[in-house]
Amino acid sequence: MNEIKTLIWKEVTLEWRQKYAISGMLLYVVSTVFVCYLSFNLRRNQLTPIVWNTLFWIILLFTAVNAIAKSFSQERHGRLLYYYNLCSPQAIIISKIIYNSLVMAVLSVLGFVFYAFVMGNPIQDNGLFSICILLASTGFASVLTLIAGIASKADNSATLMAVLSFPIILPMLLMTIRLAKNAMDGLDWSVSTDEITTLLSIDLIVITLSYLLFPYLWRS
Repeated sequence: MNEIKTLIWKEVTLEWRQKYAISGMLLYVVSTVFVCYLSFNLRRNQLTPIVWNTLFWIILLFTAVNAIAKSFSQERHGRLLYYYNLCSPQAIIISKIIYNSLVMAVLSVLGFVFYAFVMGNPIQDNGLFSICILLASTGFASVLTLIAGIASKADNSATLMAVLSFPIILPMLLMTIRLAKNAMDGLDWSVSTDEITTLLSIDLIVITLSYLLFPYLWRS
């Protein structure tokens, strides 16, 4: 636990020193939402709740890819060798998953606030939608962090990350959109039990696989 806390604090310190990274992600979210607003401004009646919901999660998905792709690629070889001699691989992957989950949660909340302000807010159950954001942020962060670790071993890491993450992210994205639609319709929580359970199970499975498989990747 001490290693994980130290590594998370290291990530926070580096992000604070390189403010352009998180600022760039916020600028990406704001600019994308603004472009969507300009696109639908002339024909607002076409922005149905389904389109609103799908568009929001697609924006967050691309934000997650851009934010987490640098998890391992920004680390220099000498620093990775230093981590190899100092920390356990389990602590490294868990700390990066926790940190990326926090970053994604912050970006998702800020993105939702700005998106709702510009495009309107059809959400009827904010509590269920908050759970959806939390599960989706954790899922996107855990999957993309593991894929970023695998892709960092290749030359063209950006392309490899997109190819490897697509079949895993797609079912998670579809389940997230379905859960968010239930929140928009104000349905009872019992209707969304299957979606919540599925998303939570996917998150736990990915985190467990990362904990078990990353040491083999780390030693390579």
